[in-house]
Amino acid sequence: MQVENKLFDDLARVASGAMGAISGIRGEVEGQIRQQFERILAQMDVVSREEFEAVKAVAAEARARQEALEEKLAALEAKLSKGSEG
Repeated sequence: MQVENKLFDDLARVASGAMGAISGIRGEVEGQIRQQFERILAQMDVVSREEFEAVKAVAAEARARQEALEEKLAALEAKLSKGSEG
């Protein structure tokens, strides 16, 4: 009975050590995969999410300003056309 308990304890220790090693290997592999993806994306000249969001905000602001200018232009054209009629 004592021998079986010692055997189970030894097996549990070995399994625990193996799990720790596997966890370390997993983290290492994930890090290497992440680095490889970053290298590939850098070669593809892909922008980051932050850069994309910044450009998207600038484009939205430019569009809003353009629409405001179009409204002003339409109002000025309407005013001019009234002035030339009368």
